[in-house]
Amino acid sequence: MDKTMRGYRQIPVWLKYLINALLLCTLLVLGNHIIASGGVNRAQKAVILQIGIYILLAVSLNVATGYLGQLPLGHAGFMAVGAYAAALLWKALPKETWAVILGLLLGGLVAALFGLVIGIPALRLKGDYLAIITLGFGEIIRVLIINLPGITGGTPGLMSIPKHSTFLVVYITVILSCALIHTLMKSRHGRAILAIRENEIAAEASGVNTTFYKVLAFAVSAFFAGVAGALYAGYTGILTPGNFTFMTSINILVMVVLGGLGSMAGSIIAAAILTYLPLALQSFNKYRMVIYAVLLIAVMIFKPSGLLGRYDFSLSRILEKAINGRLFKKPGKAGEDHA
Repeated sequence: MDKTMRGYRQIPVWLKYLINALLLCTLLVLGNHIIASGGVNRAQKAVILQIGIYILLAVSLNVATGYLGQLPLGHAGFMAVGAYAAALLWKALPKETWAVILGLLLGGLVAALFGLVIGIPALRLKGDYLAIITLGFGEIIRVLIINLPGITGGTPGLMSIPKHSTFLVVYITVILSCALIHTLMKSRHGRAILAIRENEIAAEASGVNTTFYKVLAFAVSAFFAGVAGALYAGYTGILTPGNFTFMTSINILVMVVLGGLGSMAGSIIAAAILTYLPLALQSFNKYRMVIYAVLLIAVMIFKPSGLLGRYDFSLSRILEKAINGRLFKKPGKAGEDHA
């Protein structure tokens, strides 16, 4: 056994999951209580819900961009088809409680279907070519929304959508989605996806079905973008084509790059910061966008790998270090006994 691991006490896997579940449940109950008791105003509540939605959008795009290593620019298109699919269902079943879950699943499945249709031909391309074709897909979706007024409401928008996206609905969905993505990336399928990112030729030579896993990652990314779109529809109560422009895809991409490609924790932190920043800069209204741009440029200059790089936060790892008294201990020299 390595000297550095001698006497190191690990937390059992079941206890790690229990600690994480209890912490998340506590945060959910506390957050819901603060909102229900009027502890935040209407604008702050809106930002809190938007943060949850954009966290899911950033984490879902990170699957295709950070983990797979591709550059799609049509995430707003997947968000749009998921939003309209869920909105149409909710308008047909406005008072059915079970329709909330069904709408979220429908939005995700419809977006995943579009992800398969687009991904199979598009993922044969790489780099700029993939970005161009996915950008074209996003614009095609927006044009279709405009030209199908009988279904989508056209340019004026689809109105009177039941507002099902409460604090609990949004954040329970976000937590479950992040847990599913995390589980996928820790499985052998996730390792295959990461292998493609590191070296596609080597991965294929090692027996990895690169076409299958590229399409799988693309479809998973589209699925959760569709779920986020459904949450967005249930939050705003109205959908217009202007909600899903090219700039929406760019904003989501900025969150992923700022947080760190391949870091789920980074995507979460960056999405929260960039969603809250416009509200925080309201007192500097004339210079708000300038400050926003300067902050982004500063991060890219001084931390080009993103806020967290590829690091992912692990509560259980921190607890293990604390238990073993190594949380603030600097690593020793090679060959030094740390037991």
